[in-house]
Amino acid sequence: MKIDLRSDTVTKPSKAMLEAMMNAQVGDDVFREDATVTLLENRLAKMFGKSDALFFPSGTMANQTAIKLHTKPGEQVICDKYAHIYNYESGGASFNSGVSCKLIDGDRGMFNANQVLDAINPEDYYYAKTSLVEVENTTNKGGGACWDFKELKKIKQICKAKGLGYHLDGARLWHALVKTNQTPKQYGDIFDTISVCLSKGLGCPVGSVLIGDTEIMKEALRIRKVFGGNMRQIGYLAAAGLYALDHNIERLAEDHIRAKELGKALSHLPEVKTVEPIETNIVIFELNEKAYAETFIKKLAANHIFIIAMGGGKLRMVTHLDYTQYMHEKVLSLLKTF
Repeated sequence: MKIDLRSDTVTKPSKAMLEAMMNAQVGDDVFREDATVTLLENRLAKMFGKSDALFFPSGTMANQTAIKLHTKPGEQVICDKYAHIYNYESGGASFNSGVSCKLIDGDRGMFNANQVLDAINPEDYYYAKTSLVEVENTTNKGGGACWDFKELKKIKQICKAKGLGYHLDGARLWHALVKTNQTPKQYGDIFDTISVCLSKGLGCPVGSVLIGDTEIMKEALRIRKVFGGNMRQIGYLAAAGLYALDHNIERLAEDHIRAKELGKALSHLPEVKTVEPIETNIVIFELNEKAYAETFIKKLAANHIFIIAMGGGKLRMVTHLDYTQYMHEKVLSLLKTF
């Protein structure tokens, strides 16, 4: 039995999700005639209190589209040094939009309003024009940390005062909502654009959705086409998203519990130097000896348990829909023998 803790993207559709997909009413979405994808887009737009939403094949493409909507070539995006758009989107911000990133040295991928103020460039012509602030919630490289919503609102006030766009990479926003008991509408009220992922945590095979109001989103369809993201009968994929919204959000709390239990077990191992604070479904831990990381991974793999390295001696485990209680007990039992 393979126990895959590399990411929450490794899940496979359940039988019930597959049935929903196969029963979907579909059409050609390039002509905007797919009823099921329209239903998903409208539902998510309404959830977040926005007027528009657009389905994308990946979160990266949704984020890259948002950057292009908010910026012009030569401008600058403020984000954390851990940000997914900077670290894990293949330099797309510079390649696709011709913008640079002003990196903030935050705490586990999160920064505060004062740091945003300090990062905004002066208006002198020899500086890149600051045009967008981007945050990621939960933070991937920050170990699934959840932002303080009050701080997000303070940053919004700065963006409003300075005329800056405000984008949320909400790839794992569902986890933050479950953890904090906040609502999608609260996030829709402060962010100009929001990307949410359906294949991280919610069990869908493919898909992210970019959400915003008509004025900012009017170019999104054209940009998706430029990026090669227009698809035909995608209602089959949208149906998976609709099923996930109905069945797979509240259960995320189970993943959070298991992640905390993994962290507790790891903290007792002599090889483990530190375990970062665990709020949601990501466990990041550091070994005493960086050189031991590969050996640690191989030892788990020999027992059919798979994790990934984050660099610098840090390793990551991610709990998810397909990580069952039976698997969880097997992992905890094995860790006790290390």
